[in-house]
Amino acid sequence: MEFAEFAARAAEIEAEPADLAVVSLLSDLFRDARDDLPTVARFVQGRVFPAWDSTTLDIGPRLCHEAIARAAGPNVSADDVEDRLADRGEIGAVAASYDFGGQRGLAAFGSGGRDGLTVAEVDSELRALAAASGSGSEETKLKTLYGLFNRTDPDEARFLARLVLSEMRIGVGEGTVRDAVAEAFVVDPSDAAAIRDDEADSETEAAARDRRNEAIAAVARALQVSNDYGMVAELARDEGEAGLDEVRLEVGRPVQAMLAQAGTAADALDEWETAAVETKFDGARVQVHRDADGEVSLFSRNMEDVTGALPEVVEFVADAVDEPVILDGEVVAMDDGGEPLPFQEILRRFRRKHDVGRMREEVRVELRAFDCLHADGDDLLTDPLSARHDRLTAVLGDESAAVSDLFLSDDPDEIAAYEADALDAGHEGIMLKNPDAPYSPGDRGKNWLKRKPDVETLDLVVTGAEWGEGRRAESLGTFLLSARVEADSGDDAFETIGKVATGITDEELAELTDLLEPEIEREAGKEVDIRPSVVFEVGYEEIQASPTYSSGYALRFPRFVTVREDKTAETADSLDRVERLADSQ
Repeated sequence: MEFAEFAARAAEIEAEPADLAVVSLLSDLFRDARDDLPTVARFVQGRVFPAWDSTTLDIGPRLCHEAIARAAGPNVSADDVEDRLADRGEIGAVAASYDFGGQRGLAAFGSGGRDGLTVAEVDSELRALAAASGSGSEETKLKTLYGLFNRTDPDEARFLARLVLSEMRIGVGEGTVRDAVAEAFVVDPSDAAAIRDDEADSETEAAARDRRNEAIAAVARALQVSNDYGMVAELARDEGEAGLDEVRLEVGRPVQAMLAQAGTAADALDEWETAAVETKFDGARVQVHRDADGEVSLFSRNMEDVTGALPEVVEFVADAVDEPVILDGEVVAMDDGGEPLPFQEILRRFRRKHDVGRMREEVRVELRAFDCLHADGDDLLTDPLSARHDRLTAVLGDESAAVSDLFLSDDPDEIAAYEADALDAGHEGIMLKNPDAPYSPGDRGKNWLKRKPDVETLDLVVTGAEWGEGRRAESLGTFLLSARVEADSGDDAFETIGKVATGITDEELAELTDLLEPEIEREAGKEVDIRPSVVFEVGYEEIQASPTYSSGYALRFPRFVTVREDKTAETADSLDRVERLADSQ
């Protein structure tokens, strides 16, 4: 597929306000994509790599701006691009406003003076760009991007720039892609027609909708297990629903973590009568994979490969496990006496790529596994929690300290006593789980509830900042925080909720500045806008109604706790949660 065709179809989808029409347009695009289907299924979401693959392009806004400026001509600088960005609001519109390689002039004379890009070529170039590392890699990336932009017309440039920064913004989220894959390759065309036919009788339409929902569910199950929209789209096209039903977990390919929502013991017992009770560790979520050859891989909650940062966990699993497995758990930091250390200590180890040996001596970590998703060829997602925990115990051994304790109780007093013991031991609280529930990747439902102490925090996205004054003039000193607004399209928005400047040391300010400076999108005096990517955990005394911020809320006495390196902007706390917390005060 020509990249120009992809851009034209993406523009058509972006302009369509109706959700069902977007699904229809996207399903048509998938049918027409032919060999490029897996790539197109990722591109429409602003992805180059599958969701399970933690590889990134590692391109910040500034590098993208420099590439656009270079392609636009010798009289354009990156600062000019940023000025235009401040005026036009998004990078796609900025890229489309330039005449890269004189293409507009050539077009005016009916000349095709350029060699058109294909979807496959863009994918190949961006993958090569992602692989560039070491000395000179930034210039290599700049040259690659320049070469791509220099061969685009305005429409292509619009979507190339967005793709480079993973900001496609065409109203297509994961649910839209799921539905479009189902409609393109699994739903019977007669059912699709009946659903759209205003004159179809209600019984016919209802039956068609039921079959369509079954097809969507088949795609959703395959996506839960594989985390690869491109692969699932291709499988649906080539093998239909039967092929989707055969998708299995693959050791070495992470799946989304099942998540918990806040709740009480009363909530749990009202819902299930008996609850499975576990310790809630103050650690970082980790998914453990051990393949048939004994190779161990570790993945974060965001499916990022953190194997190299945690060698002692790798060594433990390699020694303790003798079969292919996928385990879910946490890594916790421990002191020399075996007592748990605060969450901030584990973040000194998690995702670290340098000085791992030195940090291993300073911060000791251990695995606490609480679930088993796969063991020795058996997928266990649909098994009840109690059975999965039994399998976990069999994998690691009855006496292993790495197995999180689990007991069943229908007694609120017994649960309260266990919670008190967990808190006294330095842990974060307890988890309450439905003992009969399956493991649902990516789901934050009522089958897992987390109980924590009364001190509440929010995980908020940094969307702006201000440069400091005096001795802090070289550091960002006040940070604008935003809550995520969930959108059906998947293009989450962010609404401001406050600023935080308290609780941050000078050393932390320097580290935060290094972390956030590459994400600056535009500056105006001391104020900067920051691409939503970094998440702060922020404590507060109260949530108040306020017209000052776009969310309608403000935090009373906000205080910086830590950077949530295990979270992304897409998994930060939502405005819905803020509203629930405000209502419950």
